[in-house]
Amino acid sequence: MRPLQAILVRLVLGSSLALVVSPTTALGAQDAPPKMKLPKAEQPKAQKAKTDTGPKVAKLPNSPLFKSLEPLDVTLTLNVKQIKKDRSDKAPWRSATLSYSDTNAPNDTRVVPVRVRTRGIWRLKNCDFPPLRLNFVNKDAKGSVFHDLDEPKLVGVCKGMSNYDQYLLQEYQLYRAYRLLTPMSHQTRLLKMTYVDSASAKVEMTKWAFVVEDPAHLAAHFGGKIMNVLGATQEDLDGEQATLAYLYQYMIGNTDFSFGGLHNAELLALPTGVNMPIAYDFDFAGAIDASYATPDTSLRITRVRDRQYRGFCEQNPLVPKVLQLFRDKKPAIYALYGDQIGALMAPKVVKETLAYFDAFYATISDPKEVEKRILRECRKSR
Repeated sequence: MRPLQAILVRLVLGSSLALVVSPTTALGAQDAPPKMKLPKAEQPKAQKAKTDTGPKVAKLPNSPLFKSLEPLDVTLTLNVKQIKKDRSDKAPWRSATLSYSDTNAPNDTRVVPVRVRTRGIWRLKNCDFPPLRLNFVNKDAKGSVFHDLDEPKLVGVCKGMSNYDQYLLQEYQLYRAYRLLTPMSHQTRLLKMTYVDSASAKVEMTKWAFVVEDPAHLAAHFGGKIMNVLGATQEDLDGEQATLAYLYQYMIGNTDFSFGGLHNAELLALPTGVNMPIAYDFDFAGAIDASYATPDTSLRITRVRDRQYRGFCEQNPLVPKVLQLFRDKKPAIYALYGDQIGALMAPKVVKETLAYFDAFYATISDPKEVEKRILRECRKSR
């Protein structure tokens, strides 16, 4: 029995979930556990019986941070020298604060205690400023925009040059585009982040950054659980959701992921027994074309701007249906590059990104090209 099956064996098997799933649909009748009858010996005496108010339903995460699209100006104060030395994925949590303008706070500035620690693999080794994970205590963040976040990722610029600011904005847009296609994706919020050294009170830099929703919070909205189990195959994954994920990676030209290896990917196990693949971390995508990005060395492509489909042949019958979703969402995806976030990007970058998407949509509008570049390029699982 495969490792994933062994851990999921107690889940009730069900039919595949629809491609686009709302939190309400995903929970269904599973959102509250059934009442359990106590054994006779444990039944309370009649005179002490209490009124049964029904099972308690867990409160879903609902952070105000993700309620707005407006970029939020924040200041992160931390020991910069210390955090730059933390180049291990097992680095300790460090004390810091996040502050922002809030008319309901003393002096119109709200200061929220937070802990930070370094994370990542490639970025941790190659970036001038390491990527961080944040840790909020709800009682400290109560009433602030950072309430109910727990442990989200903070995606910041890798290096101080201006093109890295553009890379970050491009990646943020790819998170937004993915979420237009499926709710099985992380919520995000763009920040204008000023970094201040707590030891010297010196402003280090002001750069774009964005917060990525805690995986456990994403899972909670669907009544599921993130499974940290390696070795998932195409048979373990919901077919339509996997097809969507593989086609999205093809659309943006990203090969830096593995659902079986949990590399830039998560598996969300739903109460129905269905396992949903969730993609994240898109900075190696051809749509961004970062100077440091390279394709997976095991593939035939030699540059990230080239596309190679990595879905499985068993999912080919689902491709036409999923591609129709991409066609339906094309106006909304392109609109991202003309809204208030798109306006922050360099016009040349917007033009090149949309031209890259144009090539994808030209492919999927031609049945012969779909056959040649997608269906014939599928991977055989056996």
